[in-house]
Amino acid sequence: MVATTVHLLRHGEVHNPAGVLYGRLPGYPLSERGLVMAEMVAADLAGETAGPRADVVAVIASPLRRAQQTAAPIAEAFGLTVGTDERVIEAANHFEGLRFGSGSGSLLNPRHWWSLRNPWQPSWGEPYVEQVARMRAAVDDARRQARGHEAVVVSHQLPIWVTRLAAEGRRLWHDPRRRQCSLASLTSLRFEGDTLVGVGYREPAAALLAGATTVPGA
Repeated sequence: MVATTVHLLRHGEVHNPAGVLYGRLPGYPLSERGLVMAEMVAADLAGETAGPRADVVAVIASPLRRAQQTAAPIAEAFGLTVGTDERVIEAANHFEGLRFGSGSGSLLNPRHWWSLRNPWQPSWGEPYVEQVARMRAAVDDARRQARGHEAVVVSHQLPIWVTRLAAEGRRLWHDPRRRQCSLASLTSLRFEGDTLVGVGYREPAAALLAGATTVPGA
């Protein structure tokens, strides 16, 4: 059987001084720390740190700026160009552009409460099942493109996390605080032929996670 790996990479830390849930809004580039995170992932995959050089033949990213910036040094390290796939974009969210939370955030405003009526779907944004469907289609195309090698797909926390839950046969509804998908982390889907045979997870930029900032929808 031909072995192929598709790495789902979450982008690095974003410059977001207002602390809003930015979702699919334009702008929101990587912070200085986020740019370094991207370089660390590229170095890790290129075998410049502890492990062997990965066999990356395709680098694909969400169209959002933070994902494109995270993908760039990886593509450069392997002499590739970044492909863009709309299917791996961040999940749509009712709270885009707002501060999210019960303190000074939008949760205290009654006009938003209807959007919170069903956490299992979820009612405040793109349904989990729809995120999984589009991510799976993108992963399948990346697997075919990189057949016998490795592909890196730069996406966002929630789409990556629900894709992993689905791959492991777990329920899609979850506590966001318990997601294992840190900034600049790699969730690796291993295939033999067309069959998923394993899921791995690691954090090449772990040294920079302490003190990094993030918000939901990141």
